[in-house]
Amino acid sequence: MPAPVSDQTIYDISHVIQLSVAPVFLLTSIGTILGVLSTRLARIVDRARALKELLETASEIRLAAIHDEMHTLARRRNLINLAITFGTTAALLVCVSIATVFLGAVMKASVAGAVASLFILAMAAFVAALVFFLREILLAVRSLHLA
Repeated sequence: MPAPVSDQTIYDISHVIQLSVAPVFLLTSIGTILGVLSTRLARIVDRARALKELLETASEIRLAAIHDEMHTLARRRNLINLAITFGTTAALLVCVSIATVFLGAVMKASVAGAVASLFILAMAAFVAALVFFLREILLAVRSLHLA
């Protein structure tokens, strides 16, 4: 028969749950950014496919422009891939930090250093994701020809 749960244990677990709420909001924001990044990647892929179809019937003059745009799309794809990789890494690190908090509470172990390290790594990965996202946006804007 399991041992009865003390009031202190319930308090400890509820405190751990409270501590986990802030990282959950962070996960929500990372998830939102990942959704935006995935949409941008899909648009890049769609445009590349459309350009590939145009290659078959394009004139000599248009061929160079298509190849230049495809090169730019490849660079944008690489930047978005890096942003998605770092964003996903950030989300995973946040999840591991939440799990570490719970494990520390259940096992009555001091995990403050591990949780702080994981959170710092998660923030660094998230910053990297945002930097690559910004680089991709700047490349997209720079390659836009409105005239």
